[in-house]
Amino acid sequence: MPSNIDLEFRTCQRGLELPPSNWTNASRLEASVSDAIDTYVFAEMRRQRIPGMALGIYKNGSIVLAKGYGKANLELNVPMTADSVLQSGSVGKSFTATALMMLVERGKVKLDDSIRDYFPEGPDSWKEIRIANLLSHTSGLAAYDDPQLQLPDGPFDIRRDYSEDELVAAIGKLPHDFDPGDDWAYKNTNFVLLGILIHRVTGQPYGEFLAQNIFRPLGMMSSSVISDQDIVPNRVSGYEMVGGVLKNQQWVSPTFNSTADGTLYFTVRDLEQWDRALCGENLLKAASLEKMWTPYPYGGKSEKEGYGFGWRIQYINGRRVIGHNGAWQGFSTSFSRYLDDTLTIVALCNLDAMHCSPVSIVRAVAGIISPSLEVPERPPIADDREKLTASSWAQFCSLMNGDITGKGTQTETFSAEQVRDLQSSLPVQWGENFPVLIERTVEKEGLISVYKIGNVNDTRLLRVLSLEDEGVASFSILADPDNR
Repeated sequence: MPSNIDLEFRTCQRGLELPPSNWTNASRLEASVSDAIDTYVFAEMRRQRIPGMALGIYKNGSIVLAKGYGKANLELNVPMTADSVLQSGSVGKSFTATALMMLVERGKVKLDDSIRDYFPEGPDSWKEIRIANLLSHTSGLAAYDDPQLQLPDGPFDIRRDYSEDELVAAIGKLPHDFDPGDDWAYKNTNFVLLGILIHRVTGQPYGEFLAQNIFRPLGMMSSSVISDQDIVPNRVSGYEMVGGVLKNQQWVSPTFNSTADGTLYFTVRDLEQWDRALCGENLLKAASLEKMWTPYPYGGKSEKEGYGFGWRIQYINGRRVIGHNGAWQGFSTSFSRYLDDTLTIVALCNLDAMHCSPVSIVRAVAGIISPSLEVPERPPIADDREKLTASSWAQFCSLMNGDITGKGTQTETFSAEQVRDLQSSLPVQWGENFPVLIERTVEKEGLISVYKIGNVNDTRLLRVLSLEDEGVASFSILADPDNR
């Protein structure tokens, strides 16, 4: 009896098509579908103020659309193309995990090995952390990239270079948020250690191992670890929105542009080769890929959706999707493989993740291609805290209308720059309608309420963080996936 993964690989290799109405053949979208994608992408880039984006759509491991939109560099007025080289952000974690699984298949490491076997200088608390815990973010290690730790003279000063041994020593001093395997928390720290581990096991720096074992064998000729010093043809500039104004990405040291938690260059053309390899067994055996694409259990429970090894796993309308999102230095990325449809969609943007949502673009494009992949709009929910909503909305309106002086009120906790940043992200007629609650959750940071604001076809999400007895702690404006 064939396994699910065997069936998925055979489907990928046979080249089964999506519903015929959206395809002229197995490798080309109908013109009307392609036009609808263009119309949506241009509109969403305007809404999110994205300077440029590269979009890749792959069917059965082959490109059906590879296209650039907007600008790769605003100062030089360079257009984005399918050959533009963008930064990966945490989409690069999938490559790190693949490299590690290659070493597992070669018998160089075992998933249940203690990381102390590879980091003997680490604290005793590392004895219980397994390699599988690093790959799945179940180690309990705290974040190394906490902004407070990255300040000048901090343990991870982002403008200073560190040796790998120095990074390991600094990570060894971080606290543990929970015991290994007891919980899940996404921390880049895990993959920084994995990159150093790869170097210690193979004798090759993480980037060299990827180049020799993945990039060159697959023909990913534009892919590499980030380097400010190298000449990189078609390199894209990353941008950050600061106080409503686009700025160039901030400089960081070469150390923090070469860690294994998401510091790669690639193009949407290169990602065709990556996607094709994931359709077969060119890099890893089917069983290894299935292990990566299966949510890793923690806290004594297994879930249908969750995080595997370097991949997130979810279901959209009952259809299995694996992927990853990323953000780093003025770039935001989203990579989704719709396994049941042998379809992959990638959006690479040159704007910071606080102001850009490539994942909403990927999901909308999937819905344009196939109705079975369209994510339903989120309906309004009953508001059990109407007074909180009214108070938060009044405060928000006051801020957006320029009142940031609010002596003795929560408005004085917001800077003029923060207000300008929020104002720049609003739709034109943002205040015409009262906000509609679509989500409310209690998190460790406080009560989070998400509202839809604006008008039909031009809406945003207003995220409000409230602290008990302290009022509103923060406002955020997010892209609305229902704008499509």
